Amino acid sequence: MEFAGFDPGIAPDNLPTAVKILISGGFGVGKTTMVGAVSEVPPLRTEEVITRESLGVDDLTGVEGKTTTTVALDFGRITLDRSLVLYLFGTPGQDRFWFMWDELSVGAIGAIVLADPRRLADAFPAVDYFELRGTPFVVAVNCFDGICEFGIEEVAAALDLDPHVPVVMCDARVRDSGKLAMATLVEHVMAMHVGGATVVSR
Repeated sequence: MEFAGFDPGIAPDNLPTAVKILISGGFGVGKTTMVGAVSEVPPLRTEEVITRESLGVDDLTGVEGKTTTTVALDFGRITLDRSLVLYLFGTPGQDRFWFMWDELSVGAIGAIVLADPRRLADAFPAVDYFELRGTPFVVAVNCFDGICEFGIEEVAAALDLDPHVPVVMCDARVRDSGKLAMATLVEHVMAMHVGGATVVSR
């Protein structure tokens, strides 16, 4: 899949062939689903069954039917085009596993913050996290069944995003939709790189 703005012939010399990106966001927004949908290799998942012990600890509001949860990370790989391979790391969504985000963020060029349009407020912690780290990110609104009552500008306003942060609509279950979100992130990172920004998380 070729995408606008990426020309391997004029890419910066220090742009690696293989890069790491994060798929992040709140609990139950579709991170595991997105990694699984786009990965060209069987994805590594660390899902466990939600048990009674999580009651009162994990907030299941809006995702009452969810039966499993990621306790460490999801991992997948996708060749975005002939010269760029992405290694995908899905972060856990529950508050009690956020301590892992620092480790997962090391070496990442950027992140996709996946947002549920029914629970936009759940995206704030991820947005805040990447803003504070100076990590480039895009917001991908997971429109389940193609339904989303908000437009891109409304989502950007609701999340108080900086004007340069891209917002895209997607369906985490659809491979091409996920690839589009990832292409948007890479284009955003490259634009920041050309502008002289530091784009690798530490």
